[in-house]
Amino acid sequence: MTETSGPADPLPGGRKQPAGAFEAADTPEPAEERPARPVRGPVVAVTGAAGGVGALLTERLAASEEIKRVIAIDERRGECEGAEWQILDVRDPALAEKLRGVDVVVHLALDLDLESDPAARTAFNVRGTQTVLTAAPAAGVHRVVLCTSAMVYGALPDNELPLSEDAELRATAEATGVGDLLEIERLAKRAPRTHPGLNVTVVRPAVLVGGGADTALTRYFESPRLLVVADSRPAWQFCHVEDLCAALEYAVLERVEGDLAVGCDGWLEQEQVEELSGIRRMELPSAVALGAAARLHRIGLTPSPAGDLAYTMYPWVVSGSRLHHAGWRPKWTNEEVLGELLEEVAGRHTVAGRRLGRKDATVAGAAGAAGATVALLGTAAIVRRARKARRRI
Repeated sequence: MTETSGPADPLPGGRKQPAGAFEAADTPEPAEERPARPVRGPVVAVTGAAGGVGALLTERLAASEEIKRVIAIDERRGECEGAEWQILDVRDPALAEKLRGVDVVVHLALDLDLESDPAARTAFNVRGTQTVLTAAPAAGVHRVVLCTSAMVYGALPDNELPLSEDAELRATAEATGVGDLLEIERLAKRAPRTHPGLNVTVVRPAVLVGGGADTALTRYFESPRLLVVADSRPAWQFCHVEDLCAALEYAVLERVEGDLAVGCDGWLEQEQVEELSGIRRMELPSAVALGAAARLHRIGLTPSPAGDLAYTMYPWVVSGSRLHHAGWRPKWTNEEVLGELLEEVAGRHTVAGRRLGRKDATVAGAAGAAGATVALLGTAAIVRRARKARRRI
């Protein structure tokens, strides 16, 4: 499915008049004028503009007649020709100078890579956000838009379906990157008090798909079996990157106020996900699944901590009511986004959050259904045997 999102960029100028055209007519027809780009609208800076969501948003804003100018900030130059590029590490204090004359900053320079060193990832994410929230008001920027995740609400058995934007943020730092996102949320709340007149909006997408998103939740669908923890009640809600960019544009244009949650309408039950994906489940007791996942992560065999499992066990569906009241609507359904996700991950093989190479995948595939459980159950069995051996000594 493709989103149509407003007028295309003006056609490039410089068209050559065919030879002899003026001689062929007594009165030359007026030359075709290129539509002038309107001068109204904000000047917008996007950090992390060279890839992922940042690249897609930069292209979208550069094509919009409601945006006066787009400043693209990243450590490398991206492909958008309609933006003015500033090559800069977002943690550099020189950022303030680059933001002179900017009205709105959208900060998307975040590292949420599963394979990143956790300490380095946190240092980049937190320091980068601190720098943006300090540089923006120093440069006269009046609005900063941050993007975290609906994961900050926490995945809990007593969560309402759906959660409102104002629901308490009950997540803990036990899942990949969630600790960083919670700290970003705290910085966002504190910034307007420190810098009066600065407006900070936080946008929280559901499970993000598209734009190269690679998370523990997208890798869940790369497994030969879908791990289901016994007695849990998953509820799956997705967010296509195109819908996220549309929501970010709403925030940039100040069509909506307050923190925003964004995702497809409604959600899918686990049984629906299994039916749509054609992937059968593998059900494990909670103690086995969580205990083994924790041990695997602790010894460095998998990038995903046990906390990631909670987001496949309990609901964290959001309503997106503020965006809906402002007139925004998702272009994608949960079913459609799941279909695109399955196409994106086709051919990839993941066990317990660890992506396998071709040789490993062949071995896991040959093991059939057992291939998906080896990492979890095998580790649990080894740990149990080691404990028994210690007790005998």
